[in-house]
Amino acid sequence: MKVLLAHDHYRSSAPSGEDAAFRNERTLLERNGDTVIPFERFNDDIDESGLGKRIRLALEGAWSARTYDELSSLLRRVRPNVAHFHNTFPLISPSAYAACRDFGVPVVQTLHNYRLVCAGALLTRNGQPCEDCLGTSLLPALRHRCYRGSFTATGAVVWMLASNRARRVYLTLVNRYIALTRFAASKFIAGGLPPVRIEVKPNFLPDPPSAGSGDGGYAVYVGRLSEEKGVRTLFDAWRALDGFRLKILGEGPLRQELEMRARDANIAVEFLGFRPRDEVLDAVARAAFAAVPSECYEGFPMVALEAYACGTPIVASRLGSLDEIVDDGVSGIKFDPGNAGDLAAKVTALLADRQALRAMRTRTRALFDENYTAERNYARLLEIYQAARDSSRDAPARAG
Repeated sequence: MKVLLAHDHYRSSAPSGEDAAFRNERTLLERNGDTVIPFERFNDDIDESGLGKRIRLALEGAWSARTYDELSSLLRRVRPNVAHFHNTFPLISPSAYAACRDFGVPVVQTLHNYRLVCAGALLTRNGQPCEDCLGTSLLPALRHRCYRGSFTATGAVVWMLASNRARRVYLTLVNRYIALTRFAASKFIAGGLPPVRIEVKPNFLPDPPSAGSGDGGYAVYVGRLSEEKGVRTLFDAWRALDGFRLKILGEGPLRQELEMRARDANIAVEFLGFRPRDEVLDAVARAAFAAVPSECYEGFPMVALEAYACGTPIVASRLGSLDEIVDDGVSGIKFDPGNAGDLAAKVTALLADRQALRAMRTRTRALFDENYTAERNYARLLEIYQAARDSSRDAPARAG
């Protein structure tokens, strides 16, 4: 099969799990003998130096003539069986869907975040879940300046969404959407996407590590140090855990504050910053558990997959997709989001029963092997591609 695989890469200064998911899917297809035709943009190339360039970026983010022309030329040459999009914001834009429609190429769009129903892409405001724009107008986003804290920048995203909704782009030009969890699918349906076109397929790891020992005598947090990730709640809980170590791998705007809190309160926390993947996997494999205390609606965090592959249980907030991903008492434990006391109590109980914790590691790895391997993911991906191709047969191509 020939697959056009399209992605707008995030800035290298802000690495994203979406970039990793795109690379994983490309590897998956190529290893199975499929021909991948990449169509890529890179946000490192964005130049916002000046009002004129920012206005042009906003207009092209809604509908890029350059993308339509370049992709049309590519489609005319290679004639893929299906086009699979990951991130299209802001450089690719929905005009890519129209190019595919005009050349009779069915479109699949993975929904890594909530951009199609939320200007801020996370259904989060002030570090907490927010659904003010879900199924309604996008005026609350403008009022709260939900993208970059800027009225102008938010206005550009709102224009992209509103103009393409008015053209029925999201309803008619995408044959299949891929949501990462059933929870995420429910939010997109509430936001107006057609249920019949939404499929659920989780992320996966192409080269999973062996199960780890969990003998490091510490817990691990991997991710961004920001408000919505629940790291303040994590620190509040850790003050009550009597010296049990916490390793933090990641960066973010709260790092300096958290380092100061750890030092002042003598909390057993080690800040390691961004680390290479092999070091992250080693830290996760040796951890007693991985903490995912998010107070926002996560998609399908890569750290959850990495922890499952390592056989490392997850301690997660009972919220959104995390509530679906973590099987309480089987692959981890859940606590009330934002409740440091509940988190501390759950961790204390988990550490007190080491035999149960060891048994949980075996079940966690088994859950990975059952649901998140490359082989299972590839089979599901082909089903979705076929569904997209079947649904496009009654829509004739417009170009030759």
